[in-house]
Amino acid sequence: MVLLDTHIWLWWLLGDGGLSKKERDALDNLAKSNLLSISWVTIWETEMLERKGRIQLLPDIHTWIRLATKPEMITLLLADTDVVLAQRQLPEAFHGDPADRLITATSLLSGYELATHDQRIVESGVCAIWGGN
Repeated sequence: MVLLDTHIWLWWLLGDGGLSKKERDALDNLAKSNLLSISWVTIWETEMLERKGRIQLLPDIHTWIRLATKPEMITLLLADTDVVLAQRQLPEAFHGDPADRLITATSLLSGYELATHDQRIVESGVCAIWGGN
């Protein structure tokens, strides 16, 4: 199972962003085997991006989110007290962004590799990073 950071999930589904063809194909294959997951935080971040006009989700956000989180395609990891507490164990110098802290803590607790292009997370070395293979 691979946990997708918000930007990876959106780039994959919206067909834009910084994913290589190799990464996109690998995500497609993982989805076919139901081996992709996202945190509830990703839904929250997506809603905020849409509300601020930074992304457009068609035909509307409600329909898009329902389709993009169908259990046949992705596992949605719900809010969990353990995740909130686990992010407190991240190093002091780690990312200050609350969403990134919670998504990284989710990766640690679940044991799932994190698919991210966020260099601050990658360089921190605190969780396993998915290599796109």
